Amino acid sequence: MTNLPDPIVDKILIAALAEDLGDAGDITSTATVPAAAAVTATLLARRGGCIAGIDIALRAFFLVDPTVVTVSLISNGTVVEAGAAVATIAGPARSILAAERVALNLLGRLSGIATATADLVSRVEGTGAKITDTRKTTPGLRVLEKMAVRAGGGVNHRFGLYDAVLIKDNHIAAVGSAAKAVEQGRAEVGHMVKVEVEIESIDDLESVINAGADAVMLDNMDPVDMREAVNTAAGRVIVEASGGIMPDTVREVAETGVDIISVGWITHSAPALDVALEFDPAPEPDVSA
Repeated sequence: MTNLPDPIVDKILIAALAEDLGDAGDITSTATVPAAAAVTATLLARRGGCIAGIDIALRAFFLVDPTVVTVSLISNGTVVEAGAAVATIAGPARSILAAERVALNLLGRLSGIATATADLVSRVEGTGAKITDTRKTTPGLRVLEKMAVRAGGGVNHRFGLYDAVLIKDNHIAAVGSAAKAVEQGRAEVGHMVKVEVEIESIDDLESVINAGADAVMLDNMDPVDMREAVNTAAGRVIVEASGGIMPDTVREVAETGVDIISVGWITHSAPALDVALEFDPAPEPDVSA
């Protein structure tokens, strides 16, 4: 799903708009722009990339003023070239200016995530490996950022601590062994919840599979060990590679045969796509009369 229901989006947008407008509103526009001024504008991608969040950005204008008319020229997941128009906006100038920064911040942030994801997806094409996100997201924006990953062709890992068991190094340290942690996790949550476990050595692989793991995360392993782990697992569990995977190494990781490649930086460090809102020039006054 690359479009989210309005109630989910509105909760985030209302908070963002309140942060920007405060109690007094846009005092600059109120002081300088006539109340009756109306404009048309174009939303542009100054740099080429994969667009995500166009519907969210346009929703910001509606929440400020329902009389603002917006038209999306592309859909989420569309790859555009630098300078491409992605939407048109028309309505009261003050209203458009009030929503501009929130709309651009979110559109740029989400499109940056989608662009980074799309690049990784293209690099592993033909291997069967899928690019997925992590929980390393901006607090309060996780649902939007994970949507952006999907717009870029990736898939989502768990959304939170509540929807899957992922046993990591500190859980294992607290319990005593990876296999014991898997056994306890599986017994506690039953068959309806997936159990994944992180391992740092392939020596632990067979024991966690026997303990009932559904998926195994290979943490910071080199490609040689990854390939051996894939061969040992032999399809009995989903095999995920994680840790320090970058564009120049992702293909080598994918070619080991892993099913999933999780990449935290696509949500916590992807550069925002440069986007802008430009007002159309005002018509020249008619001086012929």
